[in-house]
Amino acid sequence: MVEPLGDGVFRVTTEDGRQRLAWATRVGSASWVFIDGATLVVDPAAPTSRKASGTDEAALSSPMPATVAAVHVSPGQAVSEGELLVTVEAMKMELAIRAPRTGTIRSVQCEVGELVQPGHPLVELER
Repeated sequence: MVEPLGDGVFRVTTEDGRQRLAWATRVGSASWVFIDGATLVVDPAAPTSRKASGTDEAALSSPMPATVAAVHVSPGQAVSEGELLVTVEAMKMELAIRAPRTGTIRSVQCEVGELVQPGHPLVELER
């Protein structure tokens, strides 16, 4: 069950009763959904929808237009899968951008206070 809470925030309740929050926004015909550290893009105009977290470029970008609230890593730093890299703020909510895999930070391509768009990588991660 999906329950809208307002300002692009939704409560998702699974069949086993677990609840979690999701954030969503529209960019053109596409809906960008951020839930459990993953970004999903649903675009009825595209031939197929995609799970954006499968690629570093999408996983390491903001799921929606946002402002960079904090950068938690620096170039050369080793990170583990799931580690917090960048925090962005959108629609009065803070969203965590986490490492999709273990690796080393090659570059940080954002700074605190910067307005970022979906799809633009905030951090570059090498293996």
